[in-house]
Amino acid sequence: MIRLQDVSLCFGNAHRTSSIRFHLPDLQIAAGESVAITGPSGCGKSTLLNLIAGLRCADKGEVTVAGIDLTSLSPAQLDRHRGAHCGMVFQTFHLLTPFTAIENVAIGLRFGARKRTRARQRASEVLCRVGLSDRLHARPDQLSVGERQRVAIARAIAGGADILLADEPTGSLDPETGREIFTLLREVASEDGRTLLMVTHDPALAADLPRNFDCSGLVRSADNIGGKETTTA
Repeated sequence: MIRLQDVSLCFGNAHRTSSIRFHLPDLQIAAGESVAITGPSGCGKSTLLNLIAGLRCADKGEVTVAGIDLTSLSPAQLDRHRGAHCGMVFQTFHLLTPFTAIENVAIGLRFGARKRTRARQRASEVLCRVGLSDRLHARPDQLSVGERQRVAIARAIAGGADILLADEPTGSLDPETGREIFTLLREVASEDGRTLLMVTHDPALAADLPRNFDCSGLVRSADNIGGKETTTA
């Protein structure tokens, strides 16, 4: 399902006097696996998700997702591939504040060329699935933070993406609500056979997933481009 091989990505500052390099020799994730992505802040967890989603392009190496090498795709092809295969859940929800829960989910489906009626029907179905049957017409400012994250999960799964990429989905939530959201993500992934990659700083949540990938050491910095690299936290 997902394979990164000898992937490297360099970030340089505006003056080109220093660089930060992300390097991952090899990572393979099978279809249907649930994996916790762990490690300290700045170690490359979000960068890894962005590479898999095609939001960042590797400078070298191979990023294969659902049988396609993303490094060979154009920006438009990456957009289509991401829309077909990757559902993304973020810490800060990214809901559109003027719109209701059902509209927030349906808008994304309309970008996927679904007709309006079918998009709203599908949005209603997935919102009911995540426990929001009585909140379909509430706007984000009328929802609790846990409910907002449930809307975000509904939006991520509505299009049928076979990969869920969750970047600190419980980071803005209290422990009890965070555990509920974590359980919901696991249940959705398991029931649908989706692949789940979840970035988390919570060791208890990471321990409850079958596989843990530690990103520590993937990001290295150099005082000068071309200079000796050192691992950063």
